[in-house]
Amino acid sequence: MNSIYNYTLKDLQDYFLSIGETKFRAGQVYDWLYVKKVKSFDEMTNIKKDLIRYLKDNFYLNTLKLIKKQSDVDVNKYLFELSDNNKIEAVLMKHDYGNSLCVSTEVGCNMGCRFCESGRLKRVRKLFSYELVEQLLQVEEDINERVSHVVLMGIGEPFDNYSNVMNFINIINEPKGINIGIRHITVSTCGIVPKIKEFTKEKTGVNLAISLHAPTDEIRDKIMPINKAYKIDEIISCVKEYIKETNRRVTFEYILLDKVNDSKECALQLCKLLKDINCYVNLIPYNETSHIEFKASKKVTINEFYDILKKNNINVTIRREFGSKVSAACGQLRSEQR
Repeated sequence: MNSIYNYTLKDLQDYFLSIGETKFRAGQVYDWLYVKKVKSFDEMTNIKKDLIRYLKDNFYLNTLKLIKKQSDVDVNKYLFELSDNNKIEAVLMKHDYGNSLCVSTEVGCNMGCRFCESGRLKRVRKLFSYELVEQLLQVEEDINERVSHVVLMGIGEPFDNYSNVMNFINIINEPKGINIGIRHITVSTCGIVPKIKEFTKEKTGVNLAISLHAPTDEIRDKIMPINKAYKIDEIISCVKEYIKETNRRVTFEYILLDKVNDSKECALQLCKLLKDINCYVNLIPYNETSHIEFKASKKVTINEFYDILKKNNINVTIRREFGSKVSAACGQLRSEQR
């Protein structure tokens, strides 16, 4: 058996044709799943009974179990248990432009970024597309509102699970289904160069974010093991090609770590690195955890870093801090349950 949430509309139409059914019938089922959001095949009242029996015999629906939820102002953090008892997280952030959901793409992560709680727990397995879809559906059910934006920036490296992530994007972008606009979807990567190149060729229109977190290889080598495989110059070259091919702006994520990457010199080095690139920098205040030695930069340091970038004509924002009363760091809630 397989999850029906693994199928794009076209996949489901092709499957229905292969079993002697019609594309129209597949469209009806898709509507029940993603517009009416039913919880069982029996609720599909305009589908004939023999097809309902077939669907029940060959597909399953919901597999995720919500086991913990933490809430603070404009943020909910969810801990889900998968069918194999592994656990993942999703985070809902409420903005003035809509509800943004950060989803996990893997159980654990092999990238091993030293400041990251997710990387402290190694990857157990990749998530299937349906497990990403179910995160979104369960959160929408919980808040009884639409999720308008999706960020693939939770536990896991999205480009380390490329095919499942791209299939998930196709599912949630489907106009006759969940219908999340392609420019409301962001994929974040720590810099897997071959996959950035592959992603560039796809020309999906999806936003690309690079988790950079350092202006030099010397600093990045110490905090992000991926940099030993793909140096900053390679990533920047890849980004320039992406911008040239897609005409899309790229986001650089930059977590500020006290006395590691937050000096004025680092800010000036970052300005030089990103000069004349169509991008903006998202400065992220660090969420400290008891397991990791890094500390958050002081607010005055963050503001000084921001001002240097601004004065050098770098588009920059400081990410709003969410969840002071929840286990805010990515992977923290999961690690507390182990």
